[in-house]
Amino acid sequence: MLPAPVSTIAPSLATGHPIRWGVIATGSIAARVVQDLALLEDAVLHAVSSRTEASARAFALTFGFSRAYSDTGETLGYERLLADPAVDVVYIATPHAQHHTIALAALTAGKHVLCEKPITMDATQARELADLARSRGLFLMEAVWTRFLPSFRRAVKILRSGEIGRPRWLQADLGFAPVFDPASRTWDPAAGGGALLDLAVYPLTWALGALGEPRSILATGALTTEGIDLQNALTLTYDDGSHAQLITSIGAQCPSVVTVGGTEGWLRSSAPLFNPDELIIQPRRGTLRTERFEVFGNGFSYELREVTRCLQAELTESPYMTTAESVAMMELLDEARAQMSLRYASDPEPVPVLS
Repeated sequence: MLPAPVSTIAPSLATGHPIRWGVIATGSIAARVVQDLALLEDAVLHAVSSRTEASARAFALTFGFSRAYSDTGETLGYERLLADPAVDVVYIATPHAQHHTIALAALTAGKHVLCEKPITMDATQARELADLARSRGLFLMEAVWTRFLPSFRRAVKILRSGEIGRPRWLQADLGFAPVFDPASRTWDPAAGGGALLDLAVYPLTWALGALGEPRSILATGALTTEGIDLQNALTLTYDDGSHAQLITSIGAQCPSVVTVGGTEGWLRSSAPLFNPDELIIQPRRGTLRTERFEVFGNGFSYELREVTRCLQAELTESPYMTTAESVAMMELLDEARAQMSLRYASDPEPVPVLS
């Protein structure tokens, strides 16, 4: 059967008063996100910060930021950015281990926050940020961009429609095999390196979207001599007997797709599952079809549009990505870490295994 017509869904480019953005960090993910931020007509690229003046200035020049902040003496670049009264919201694109400290400083400074995933290193830190944002009436959201993509939202709609019956089983994998680099955060336990924190959020996002909160999680993993997880396998179980089987790896190339089996059919994504451009749907009593999606920009504009919408509407949380959901995700990751005996430098004490 021929694929269904391409679904091109672009976020509206402007919905209200301009929002002035500050971006903390100048790495590759920051560059890709800012490319999409620049597509939104009501986004003002106001300030960027980096540890070095050269990096901050180069990034500002490339993308058109008005201000570039860097470390000077006893003051860090991001602290100078947070002291800028013109900044409305900050996007934090640093390595995982720095998220909590910088987000805490941003909220304390009265700034709204969009923080890269994982929002923190553990659930305790995530709760602290959520509580602080709530007490100060500030917006806080974890940047799980997949949740806002047209393909993911369409998949959730199909699953909830009953077209493939009741979802009972999900299998998802995400993996790649980078060359070992001791200087990279991927291999650094102090930076939260390994597969779990970097990759597992995506298969978990699909599992939670399709099946909801699990009753329990069983985790196994292979740890390296550096103390990070090379790969892991997570099994989620549910009260109704449903299961999700998830694998993430930085030691093997994977198909990087998700399949959901229901009582009346199945659904499968194309690769990569964090940004699929196709969904294949096979109802038991219908014809197999493929729905295709053309993503606007790099795909980050959808979450950026949502942050902008919430700020313009004076909302402190997005109904599509709440802080409670971020805390729940971190609780699952904490439990998985405990079962794998995976520890990070930020851990104050051994992570308890829940029973």
